[in-house]
Amino acid sequence: SKYLAYKAKEEIQQSANMKSDFLANMSHEIRTPMNGVIGMAEMALREELTPAARNYIQQIKTSGQTLLTIINDVLDFSKIESGKMDIIIDEYETMSLIYDIISIIMTRLKDKNVELIIDVVPDLPEKLYGDIARNKQILINLANNAVKFTQRGYVAIHVGYEKLTDDTIELQIAVEDTGIGIKDNDLQLLFQSFQQLDSKRNRNIEGTGLGLAISKRLLDLMGGSIHV
Repeated sequence: SKYLAYKAKEEIQQSANMKSDFLANMSHEIRTPMNGVIGMAEMALREELTPAARNYIQQIKTSGQTLLTIINDVLDFSKIESGKMDIIIDEYETMSLIYDIISIIMTRLKDKNVELIIDVVPDLPEKLYGDIARNKQILINLANNAVKFTQRGYVAIHVGYEKLTDDTIELQIAVEDTGIGIKDNDLQLLFQSFQQLDSKRNRNIEGTGLGLAISKRLLDLMGGSIHV
């Protein structure tokens, strides 16, 4: 019976690995032509077009970017599942991380009556070691969620830290908003894969339900944590 249990476990693991590899390969194959579609749409928008044609091509570009976001989520999730996600530690400028997030979020807010508030402690270290790309990915995900579900009021990003040793800190970032909120009994589902909460209220909101699950997995890999 031990042998059978071992074989069953081995087969389950092989199946999971095959699924993750398939997702990773498929996501890569889809992403390449999708980038081509978006690139051609951008080129077309530089030409002289009728208002109707410009609107159609802009919709192609926007839809392509939405699809690319979904593809990237699936690719990241499959990489994490198969243990192929690399965390690259290097020195980076702390404020460059914050400025990048601000510039991206401001474009999302341009058509909304929502204020962006940035609250950074004055003695934040100028440089840190970490994976700036993954930190940026997590923060964009959190801030984008805040923007998507907030129609009025504000989205605030609070940046602080806790000193651990003379040369080590824990970077602490919180995203707060005045959006529709989350039901108490849904909080425990928030970081689970493929969960999009309260589908009746959120049926018009795009997303894979993977963003927060990926953020949690990435933070686990980096020795961090996330909570609500």
